[in-house]
Formats: sequence, C-alpha cells, structure tokens
Amino acid sequence: MKLVRYGNPGKEKPGLIDAEGKLRDLSGVVADIGGAQLGDAALAKLRKLKTDKLPLVRGKPRFGCPVAGVGKFIAIGLNFADHAAESGAPIPKEPIVFMKATTCIQGANDPVMLPKGSTKTDWEVELGVVIGTRARYVSQKDALNFVAGYAVVNDVSEREFQLERGPQWDKGKGCDTFGPIGPWLVTRDEVPNPQKLGMWLDLNGKRVQTGNTRTMIFGVAKLVSYVSQFMTLEPGDVITTGTPPGVGLGMKPPLYLKKGDVMALGIDGLGEQHQDVVAFKL
Repeated sequence: MKLVRYGNPGKEKPGLIDAEGKLRDLSGVVADIGGAQLGDAALAKLRKLKTDKLPLVRGKPRFGCPVAGVGKFIAIGLNFADHAAESGAPIPKEPIVFMKATTCIQGANDPVMLPKGSTKTDWEVELGVVIGTRARYVSQKDALNFVAGYAVVNDVSEREFQLERGPQWDKGKGCDTFGPIGPWLVTRDEVPNPQKLGMWLDLNGKRVQTGNTRTMIFGVAKLVSYVSQFMTLEPGDVITTGTPPGVGLGMKPPLYLKKGDVMALGIDGLGEQHQDVVAFKL
C-alpha cells in the first residue's frame, strides 16, 4: 500500500494511492496515519479494504508527511563509503547516529527555506524507514519485521552549522523545513529488499546524485537493530539512512543551495519529491 496524508498543513486527512494511482480518502476508516495505524494488524485491516469503494479525492491536494506525530527523527551519517570519501571523513566502524528535530518535518513538495545566516545549505536524498512495532534490543535477523514501510527523505543540511559550529551535527540538521518526507509511505510488503533501491537527486534539472541502497555500509536491518540497542523505537519513528555521493559539500568547488533553486529527488518505487528553495522568513 501507498499511504498518504493530504491537505493543508495541520489539517491533513489520511488517504491511500490505489492501483491506478488515484488518491482515495481513508478518513471514514481511520482517524489518521500515525503510530496506531502502522502495526501489522492495523495494516492488514487496511489491505482488506475494497479501495474502489473508498471516496475518490479530486484535484491535486498537497501531500503532507505521510506519518502523523513522528516521535523521533533519527538519522545515520556517512553511511555510503563514497559519500564519506567526498566529505573527507573516514568510513565509520559503527553507525553514526544523530537526531533531526521533528519541527523540521514537512511534506515532500513543500518549499525548503534557507535558515537565517545560512551560506552552506546542502541536499541529501535518503531512504527513510518508518517503524511499525515497538523495537527494543531487536536482532538484525528480526529487525525488518518491526518496520511498517519506507519513504523518500531529503536530509537537508546546513554544513557550516553542522561542521563548523561545534562537534554536534544536530544544529545543521534540524532547521525548519529540513525534513521533507514522502510523498507517501510504502508498506514493507511492497519493498521486499530495501537494499536494492536506486536513488537520485536533480538540482535545477541537472543530475547531481545517483546511487543505490545496495552500497550502504550498514543496511536497514543492521540500522534498526543497532539503534534499538540505545533507545526504544516506537511506532511512527523515522530513521533516515544516509546519502550516496553527489552532495554540494563534496563538489570542487563546493556548491550550495540558493534562493530560486529547485530540487527533485526520488527512490525506486517510493515516489518523488520536488522542492523550491526560498529565502528565510519568520
């Protein structure tokens, strides 16, 4: 299934994309698409619905983040060896874990706003993993059973804030609008192998990132198991799993986002995002 939340910010309704690519309303079935709707039993009930009987949504409404009330937005750094190399960093021996503020989360096609004082805002196409079942100390063998599904994430990053303003990365990762997720959540039954997904990002119509999740240093199962050793993962939590090479930081000379730029990005089977870059405003 492809689950969505559509409508104006703060007023999103639950929906799904049917086999013909049409948007169907789910608000008569579930209150929202959040942690309570992401467990295996809840998803099984949704799969049994006759989608052609659900109300058809006309027009082209905005898609918000496909998961309501994300409790934790966990990110993995330098998880592609070639991206570590372009960043001038050693290949990590264990996953690098940091947090993105949940206030940065937004819809897939909402504008990305340059932070006040930003000079080095960058892009990162990533595979997002959405937790469906509470996970504590889970084994790598069982880890994917705790996943509800997957989504495209743009891990937007301000490199000066991240790398030049102290040892913690969080300051450059959680600025407002720095977490587009979606357009939809694709349930794990439709992604039999999350380590075989092509990834790409275009800047102003030019391809800058091309990669595949098969080249991750630490795969999805390893990451879910690993993070669950240090914190309880709750339904609706999101783990974004690292980016392939081609970010602005790694270019010679470096290239960063400016007002008027347009990003387009996607992952095989998970949809595409499109974001205009806008200037800072309160």
